[in-house]
Amino acid sequence: MISKLNIIINGNEYIINLENNDTAHELINILPEKFTMNDLNNNEKYIYLDESITSNPKALQTINKGDVMLYGNNCLVIFYKSFNTNYSYTKIGTIDNLEDFDNGNINVTIIK
Repeated sequence: MISKLNIIINGNEYIINLENNDTAHELINILPEKFTMNDLNNNEKYIYLDESITSNPKALQTINKGDVMLYGNNCLVIFYKSFNTNYSYTKIGTIDNLEDFDNGNINVTIIK
């Protein structure tokens, strides 16, 4: 079982520490290796996946910088700022030491 993934965002390398759940396991199998994520609300980057995966959303009071989440059953989200929320997400993992991004798109490569 994989517990970490290498991720390159705009040329900078990070590690995603994965949760031990069905969502993270399924994501590993369907992820494209390279993709572009769009900005939303000046605090997150997102991409809609081609496939739906298992989700188990929970209402989180706080989103932390570096959280990697699934919104619904096919929207992969990386949060680059911490904030309070009323939305529900399925946690996939956490990226340590994630930088702040501007409101443009980011190029992402994930290495299994």
